[in-house]
Amino acid sequence: MSFTTPPRPFDVTALFPQLAPLARTATRLHPRPGSPTVHDSHVGGPLLWPADEPWPHCDEPHDRHASPVVHSPGDVRLLRRDLAAADERLRLDPEAPGYTPEELETWERIKVGRPWFDGPIPLLPVSQLYARDVPFPRPADADLLQVLWCPFDHAMAHPKTALFWRSSATVTDVLDAPPEPPVIQSAHYLPEPCLFSPEQVTDYPHPRELDKELRDQLDDRSRWETIDPTQYNAYAYDPGELYLNNLSTAPGWKTGGWTRWDPTDPVDRSCPECGTEAVPLLTIASSEWDSGSESWIPEEERINPTARLLGTPLGNFTEIDIAGGNNLQLHTCPASPDHPHFELI
Repeated sequence: MSFTTPPRPFDVTALFPQLAPLARTATRLHPRPGSPTVHDSHVGGPLLWPADEPWPHCDEPHDRHASPVVHSPGDVRLLRRDLAAADERLRLDPEAPGYTPEELETWERIKVGRPWFDGPIPLLPVSQLYARDVPFPRPADADLLQVLWCPFDHAMAHPKTALFWRSSATVTDVLDAPPEPPVIQSAHYLPEPCLFSPEQVTDYPHPRELDKELRDQLDDRSRWETIDPTQYNAYAYDPGELYLNNLSTAPGWKTGGWTRWDPTDPVDRSCPECGTEAVPLLTIASSEWDSGSESWIPEEERINPTARLLGTPLGNFTEIDIAGGNNLQLHTCPASPDHPHFELI
């Protein structure tokens, strides 16, 4: 299925011509539940990983007190399956039981959790992108980007993340049974398998990346009052919110474009190797939209509201939640794409 982002409420460059040269193309990935293979671009599916290449592990210490109870990936998948079955049962028959005896037995067992594990933790596959499907900055000899993470927080409030570049043509013998972590800190660090439906849109910078003159213009109510009042009135108290949520950076999973910096400020992203400014490579999002950015909900899911039942009201189709609804932004140097930077935004 393809997805179409609704046109923006109006052309922001007509009000602020200085924004026109700052436009960037972003590719919204629109992850939705599916059954990806090693040959697909996806979230949480199997990777095109060489059989003769060791699977990466995290050897750093993990805080056993970070979560009162830990579960295995299998437990999380089983719980999700049962919850989905219960939701579907109640959708078809509101008078149906909320749970079956078998489901209740499973939930009681899973609630207890698993024993702690102190050894090296195999990384979890997070995403895989083929250049034939999605444009992104990459080394000249690579057409495949693979992202994995350790499903535990470390010094940062998000999983420790690793990035791998490949030439897919060189992988002839694929690892068919990679190891999995015996336990994970949070179910939110286990991605639900999703396929992508890439769509290109136009991004403009976050307000804090603009110069002071342009920021002051964005705060000038008299400029905004020239547009359709139905688009402006809801934001009259703070026109900057109209720009931030609806006119600047697309929410959700995407490559390229500009960075949605909230709740952090922009930071220096100079490449330590050459000094070139790093650019957004991949946004790993906790949701596809939020209460302030519903204008970005695809047309197809507005026309067919039942399609949105696949996710939460915030469109969290991947089940990932990073630090309470934040995003993990991967930046890379255009001159040296194999030197990524990671920021929680």
